Amino acid sequence: MKKYLVIGNPIKHSLSPKLHNYWFEKNNIDANYDRRQINKNEIQEVISEIKENKLNGVNITVPFKSDVIPFLDKLSEESQVTKSVNTIYMRNKKLVGHNTDIKGFELSLKEIQFNLKNKVIFILGAGGVVPSIIYSLQKLGVSKIIVSNRTKQKAENLKKNFSKISIVDWGELPEFDMIINATSLGLSKGDKIGLDLNNISKEKFFYDVIYNPKETNFLRTGKRLGCQVSNGKMMFIYQAFEAFKLWHNIKPAVTEDLKKFLDK
Repeated sequence: MKKYLVIGNPIKHSLSPKLHNYWFEKNNIDANYDRRQINKNEIQEVISEIKENKLNGVNITVPFKSDVIPFLDKLSEESQVTKSVNTIYMRNKKLVGHNTDIKGFELSLKEIQFNLKNKVIFILGAGGVVPSIIYSLQKLGVSKIIVSNRTKQKAENLKKNFSKISIVDWGELPEFDMIINATSLGLSKGDKIGLDLNNISKEKFFYDVIYNPKETNFLRTGKRLGCQVSNGKMMFIYQAFEAFKLWHNIKPAVTEDLKKFLDK
């Protein structure tokens, strides 16, 4: 039996095992997918398990998407640009790091049918998945990307790779067409973003990368204001879809039954 894993901290909210194990069953693959909460000093141990064939593939979530890079032999072009890896696999006896978040984000927007051309995007957060989102947005032809992070220096660091983005102080609210919560604020029930969004017009789009819980306080605010809202569920499904293709050379079906299954 093949073994796969998602690592991160925290990790208990991850639906990756539920999703991948569902696809294993549907595609008659003899494999198991689990999750493991680790600390940074345990990354090398996980990498060793892949090299020793104890693990066949690993997904990485917050906060280790860049921390795994020094342990890998090769990076895909997407991972090189974003300095972010969320999928590891073995190819020709070399450990390869890839970033499927980019494609996941793009496909989720395609499904929502939101046209990003010439739009102004305001991103909250500067870690984890943010480089992937910026990379996607630039490809999709947005006119401006503004980033705000509680630790401003972390946002400034993004400019090393993405020189055209603008940075604003946390709490500042610039004009935007789409606002993306890419922080972890929302994983816990009481989490609040702490921005006064009450005067936002109805034409705005609220997107939360968090998919579990499926409605954060951030999305509730957007809904109350009459704006279009979306959580990160489809991004999550499509980044997993891309990882599954890499590992098994199979395109798993993304169906309504699957979406309902993940909501149970």
